[in-house]
Amino acid sequence: MKILENKRYFVLFGMLGFLAGILYANLVSRDYIANMGVFNTYFLEQYQQADINAAEYVWYIIRIRAVPLLFLIAAGEMKVRKAAASLFLLWTCFLGGLLMTSAVMKMGMKGLILCLMALVPHAFFYLAGYLILLWYLLAYPMVRWNLSKTVCMILFMLMGILTECYVNPVVMQLFIKTL
Repeated sequence: MKILENKRYFVLFGMLGFLAGILYANLVSRDYIANMGVFNTYFLEQYQQADINAAEYVWYIIRIRAVPLLFLIAAGEMKVRKAAASLFLLWTCFLGGLLMTSAVMKMGMKGLILCLMALVPHAFFYLAGYLILLWYLLAYPMVRWNLSKTVCMILFMLMGILTECYVNPVVMQLFIKTL
């Protein structure tokens, strides 16, 4: 029964955060999004022509991806683990809803497809790594942390970083050519 309740928390917090992001984009920041330049053609052309130094990019991505991961790991050692996991899900899904809505507002369906392509393939690895950690945080003390969870989470996160740095820029540049 407790496992079903934890699954509901995942879905509930994810959906609430995503809905809040959509509502925020449509009601509060509509004018700001209209003036935003991320989804304009000039920015996309600049991205397509950019030459990415993969070695520097790897260290940049490691720094950016390590902060929320270390935050959740640290929260896992405190009594606020469930609150931290819930807030992480809410915030991440809020940003996803905001980003997707902004893309649709600026570019229509092309913007939505652009956002989805920007997540390929690294998001699948990050999602798997974070699901291991979030599941543990929400199901504790019924679920115990062990070596296999540690190894799997680290491998998924490393694969996410490597694919984000080496595969995603190629995928994005190829996709932007078709726009």
